[in-house]
Amino acid sequence: MNGSNRPLSPHLQVYKPQLTSVLSITHRLTGIALSLGTIFIICWLIAIASGEKYYSVFQYIITEWYGMAILLGFTWALFYHLCNGIRHLFWDVGYGFELSTAYKSGWATLVGSIILTAVAWILGLTG
Repeated sequence: MNGSNRPLSPHLQVYKPQLTSVLSITHRLTGIALSLGTIFIICWLIAIASGEKYYSVFQYIITEWYGMAILLGFTWALFYHLCNGIRHLFWDVGYGFELSTAYKSGWATLVGSIILTAVAWILGLTG
């Protein structure tokens, strides 16, 4: 005990995550992923500027399964962050705070980011 009679906060193992808290954590994680993805894009630009040899190495990495997974994750993070940012803009002007609306907009953010990612990849791979 810490010397006071105040109860301690519940441990994470007994805490039940809610959609809103998961979305908030995911928003932070996608922000970090976008920062790392920006470094990836900078490396791509450096490879282009450095000549064919370096670009072909980078191109090889990008076309392997792990390179495609990185690109897919970056694409989803971008669209998730965009959709959730729009959701937050509505909150900034005072709309969508009701619990049912917050859950609906949360699910719309998840579904919308997945659909936008799929559309971008389909257009990118077929176009």
